[in-house]
Amino acid sequence: MTERVLYGYFRSSAAYRVRLALNLKGLDYRQEAVNLLKGEQQAQHYLGINPQGLVPALADGPIVLTQSLAICEYLDEAYPATHRLLPGDAAQRAAIRAIALAVACDIHPLNNTRVLKYLTAELSLDDESRDAWYRHWVTKGLGVIERMVEGSAGRYAIGNSVTLADVCLVPQLFNAWRFNVDTSRWPTLERIDAALAELPAFRSAHPSQQADFVG
Repeated sequence: MTERVLYGYFRSSAAYRVRLALNLKGLDYRQEAVNLLKGEQQAQHYLGINPQGLVPALADGPIVLTQSLAICEYLDEAYPATHRLLPGDAAQRAAIRAIALAVACDIHPLNNTRVLKYLTAELSLDDESRDAWYRHWVTKGLGVIERMVEGSAGRYAIGNSVTLADVCLVPQLFNAWRFNVDTSRWPTLERIDAALAELPAFRSAHPSQQADFVG
């Protein structure tokens, strides 16, 4: 049997996405924790797995994959018999990708750990200013996504099937709450998140359920 190993960090939203994808696809995997706060992502051993020094990375047998959305699409193509993350016709798949990319390309890169560290260590922002930066970009990004899903949402972000859009949305909302962003202004997103939280795949992927969780 092929062994799958997910290298990640409990609080990484990118690793969170891949946990969700693996759970939804019903694929077994083992996790290896890479502590971002301790700099383990820059260790020579890990750089041999992921030269970017980022999480996640997924080893699927001899195949090693990086970048969370690339991993999720690989899983959908390599294991098409289980839950499809990109269902429907070309137009629907484009709508799913648009929401996923709005999170992964427009919000997340401005707020990941290495950017926040740079703001404090190199630009000398205090914690309050750093957190204000975070909330500004999250608020702008989620406000756009609220408008995007208003026309597409059913029970979930795109209709009534869980897709890659939901896989990206939930970790971003988790991070928004970590930084005390008021999400009540986005009722559609809150409703979608509440529906997804009922699903076992989402409950078991939550950061609080991971072996390396620190409260």
